[in-house]
Amino acid sequence: MEPFNNIRAMIIDMDGVLWHGSVPQPGLCAFFETLRDLDIRFLLATNNASQTQDQYVTKLAGMGVTVSKDQILTSGMATALHLAELHDPASTRVFVVGEDGAVGPLREQGFTLTGLYELPTPKTPDAQGADIVVCGKDSTLTWAKLATATLNIRAGAKFVGTNGDTTLPTEYGVTHGNGAILAALTAATGVSPTIIGKPEPIMYRQAMKLLGSDPAETIAIGDRLETDILGAVRTGIRSLMVLSGISSEADLRASDYRPTWLMQDIIAVTEALRSQAILQPEPHP
Repeated sequence: MEPFNNIRAMIIDMDGVLWHGSVPQPGLCAFFETLRDLDIRFLLATNNASQTQDQYVTKLAGMGVTVSKDQILTSGMATALHLAELHDPASTRVFVVGEDGAVGPLREQGFTLTGLYELPTPKTPDAQGADIVVCGKDSTLTWAKLATATLNIRAGAKFVGTNGDTTLPTEYGVTHGNGAILAALTAATGVSPTIIGKPEPIMYRQAMKLLGSDPAETIAIGDRLETDILGAVRTGIRSLMVLSGISSEADLRASDYRPTWLMQDIIAVTEALRSQAILQPEPHP
């Protein structure tokens, strides 16, 4: 196994790594204390687009960890940033299946957000039509939201998913993720979405730009083989998979790609960082 060194920046997943739902993982505070003690820059990058930066800051504060807004990147933010690079927000209409974490970044970029069709009242095709449908995790999902998204996509709107995770680890167990909603819309429209979050490289590249780090000194930490780890492989950075979330050692044995390191949880990561700290090279002046 490659030595656990030359790490100056971390892109860290949250669900399944730092917590399960509202329950923090053991060793959470010590993990962040270690990152700061060793001067390792970090960005918390999650495929979960349902919450805002402020909500994540508040959630972590409730668990005893202080982070700033600029240390958080969600797939909702990544989606809005990416779409703003491709389209003129002032002239682009977007319908969102999602919560504040997906809606807010699109508004901040200047996109016009369209509303629900007043079903079953008929509407003319362009009455509230969207150019793009963005779909993220949505605990407020309704039949009307799915119907409006379906009508827009079938009318020609581009279909974009913030992330494709089919499941989500929670304090209740593993439940459905945004990928399940995308699957329903794909079944209804025959159109597959463009995915912005992990495992696509878009989000990891945005994260490294925000961190000011290069691939050689950056690692990704996650619990999900097919998103966190595959995303790192596609981006060309090293990765660490923890076994505290979705993917298992059995999943690894069946996979044709692997993380650079495999550890049980963030307690093990903290211990490895502490024990290998002496091997960390000094930064170049």
